[in-house]
Amino acid sequence: MTNIKFGTDGWRAVIGVDFTAENAELVTRAIAKYVFDNFGIYKKILVGYDPRNMAKEFANQCAESLANFGFRVLIGNKVVPTPVLAYNAKIKDACAIMFTASHNPPEYLGIKFIPDYAGPATSDITDEIVANLDKEFVPKIKGCVKEVDFAPRYFEHIKSLINFKKIRDLDKNIIFDGLYSATIGYFDKLLCGEDIKYSSIHMMHDVNFGGGMPEPKPKYLSELIEMVKKTPNAIGFANDGDGDRFGVINENGEYVTPNEIIAILLLHLKKHKNMDGCIVKTVGASLLLDKIAEKCGVDVIETAVGFKHVGEAMRKFNPIIGGEESGGLSIRGHIPEKDGILANLLVLEAMAYENKTLCQLQEELHQMAGCKFYNDRVDLKLETREEIEKVIDKFKTTDEFAGMKVLRKDFKDGVKLYLDDNTSWILVRPSGTEPLLRIYFESDSLDKIEKFKK
Repeated sequence: MTNIKFGTDGWRAVIGVDFTAENAELVTRAIAKYVFDNFGIYKKILVGYDPRNMAKEFANQCAESLANFGFRVLIGNKVVPTPVLAYNAKIKDACAIMFTASHNPPEYLGIKFIPDYAGPATSDITDEIVANLDKEFVPKIKGCVKEVDFAPRYFEHIKSLINFKKIRDLDKNIIFDGLYSATIGYFDKLLCGEDIKYSSIHMMHDVNFGGGMPEPKPKYLSELIEMVKKTPNAIGFANDGDGDRFGVINENGEYVTPNEIIAILLLHLKKHKNMDGCIVKTVGASLLLDKIAEKCGVDVIETAVGFKHVGEAMRKFNPIIGGEESGGLSIRGHIPEKDGILANLLVLEAMAYENKTLCQLQEELHQMAGCKFYNDRVDLKLETREEIEKVIDKFKTTDEFAGMKVLRKDFKDGVKLYLDDNTSWILVRPSGTEPLLRIYFESDSLDKIEKFKK
């Protein structure tokens, strides 16, 4: 059997190298067995795909195989973002398979399994699927494949969550960078349908993503940033390849960190939507969220890094909002899966309710927290897992770092050291897929960050 591993968000590999028809069929069969063993043959399975090279072809192969195993399969009639497929899994009481490699380079493709609770599959589920890879699964009855449009029910639901009338009255030049992603035909269509004016760039599906990466970070949003800077009173939005992550550019042409966006939306949802409850964040997310939550009287639930952990906590605690530092969030009343379309719309809604610029909302946030937080990350490549464990063990016994005392330690995902200035921490955790140490830093000063990195 080929070495197929499910990481924090499914299985991903290079097309034609490890992502082959044979391996895709293996994974499909393993998922089919999982669904049959846990739900029976009459559980519907949805299949979707993003704009990547060969994604549609592999999705069709998967749908036919599932039908041959006896399942009733609904496959998207066009490119679909992951959160749209996940929402349909929820309302149809179905499981779903998404062909995407999210923000990975263009040569990658992947398979993401979405259980009927509409969030990322937890480790116990993916472990069972991996265990099925070398097991036989005999067809039960003859199933069928039907093409459907997953957009209408999702649009209907989003309109119940977002006050589009408020956004329509917002005096703002909205610019959407389609970034060649799956949200083309979704985010823009929602705005059009509500008569909200916007400008756009990169509004076509391209398997090479314009020669860049389908990742809504400053490095790949240079054209959007320039357009925002040249346009008076403008704000920019983008999503990643499958639409579950967001990227936001403020009126000054500056990237707004996901931590800031989550904090702004927590304040908005509590104040204007009267939501009560907690916030769910990962151990890699900013102290900014803890400080804003404390000001709001909101409890903080912290998870390991990865939205599958956030989603699991969302199902358990039903929070106001759940989010991660890498650009994923969802809210109560939606799905326990990150949704970049919803995130972008919520930012517009928050600005409209406050009648303030995004820059003003950011400034108020920093004043409320008492400082501005800065973050960075270093990936350290090591040869073996043993070397990684040695470094982590060293951090476990560290009581001083960069001249500061360690106030407390957290071990839910690697080692996190909280330092005695009450604004700085270091998180050291292993990558789930390769021999890498991911080292995260946060502080109220860029000088401190540089000192920590050295």
